This record gives sequence, C-alpha cells and structure tokens, in this order.
Amino acid sequence: MSTGIVVAVDGTSGSGKSSTSRGAAERLGLRYLDTGAMFRAMTWWMLRHAIDVHDAGAVAAHVDLPVLVSGTSPAQPTIALDEVDVSAEIRSDAVNAAVSPVSAVPAVRARLLAMQRAIIEEALAGPGIVVEGRDIGSVVWPQAPVKLYLTADAGARASRRAAETGSTDDAAVERTRESLQARDVIDSERVTAPLTRAEGAVHLDTTPYTLAEVIDLVVDLVEGAKAQA
Repeated sequence: MSTGIVVAVDGTSGSGKSSTSRGAAERLGLRYLDTGAMFRAMTWWMLRHAIDVHDAGAVAAHVDLPVLVSGTSPAQPTIALDEVDVSAEIRSDAVNAAVSPVSAVPAVRARLLAMQRAIIEEALAGPGIVVEGRDIGSVVWPQAPVKLYLTADAGARASRRAAETGSTDDAAVERTRESLQARDVIDSERVTAPLTRAEGAVHLDTTPYTLAEVIDLVVDLVEGAKAQA
C-alpha cells in the first residue's frame, strides 16, 4: 500500500528546478529524481556510440541497449550507464547541444517514462519522492498531490546557468540565454510530452527569490498538502 507523497516539479531550464527539488527533498526527508539527467544520460550514450542524434529512427533502434540506473539520494544523486557513473559527462557542451532531439524521440520518452514510474512506485512505499523535469505533473505522475511549475525571466536563468559552468562574462551569458530559449521552443513544441504547466500546478516565478526562499515555499506547500491528506 502506498503511503508516501509525490511532489512533481516542472519548469524551464535554469529556473532552479534541480536545486529547489534537491533542497526540498532533503528538508522533507524524501527521495529525489532528476528526470532530466536520465535524458542526458541517454543522449551521452548515443553520442558515445556514434549514433546520429538527429536521426530519430537510429536513436529509437538503440534505445533499449543502455543500462541506466538513477540514484535517488537528494544529498548525492547519481546516474550510471553500463555501471559507470556519468554524472559529470552528461553536463558537457556536447550533451547540451544534443539532448533536445534525443528527448523528442517517442521511443526514448516511452522507455524512460516506464523507468520513472517504477522509481516513483518504489519510493511511495516510503515517505515519497520529489521528481523534477518537464512533464512530471502532466504525463509522468499527473495524480501527484503537489504539482509545481517553476519559471524565471530569461536574464536570471542565463546568469544562473552560466555561473554553474563558470562562464560569467557577458558574451557567455548571452549565448546561454539564447540556448535556453531555443530549448524552451523545442521542448514546448514537441509532439510527445511537451513542456507545459500541468493542470492544478502552482506557478512559482523564482526570479525575485533566493534559493533558500524558494525551498521554503515548496516545503510549506508540501507540508500543507500532507496536513490536508
């Protein structure tokens, strides 16, 4: 019997989903799943094996080959491919440039969707899990009692993402802004599981808040939902 809670956190790149989700999961004693890392890992595997990421048929033909394992510790989330940790590799520029076309392949989304739901089901036997991505509240787990949609203005998102990579000069920030906005368009317009605000999701614009303040807001929402359950 399920006893835990699922917190679905969706939103745009650079809006603070990962840091917020991890921080809230730690505060609440919940597991944590970064679904974006799963898509990045799949993308890295395709690149590593010289699969044309712009050939949807080729990507689909190889989608069942990678052995992918996602750790769910908010303090130290892990992602492994074929028993090798690829946490650093999946954040490379090459993966950044290729993850959108790979993520748009229906066969990729179908395989990872099944994995994500299995991880959630397992976590529900305990306290529950915070799951972040782009279609958690709309597709992966629409029955989640707490659904959030995080956004931030383009300038703030670009500055945050550039700071993560250590590239904070104006030109780097501008390139990051253009990249983020391009990904927004791809994610929002894809046919399968597009980026969208799920029905019933609470919209949080993180632009004016510190990370700690956003985590506080999320924790309050979750604790309120648990009290009403």
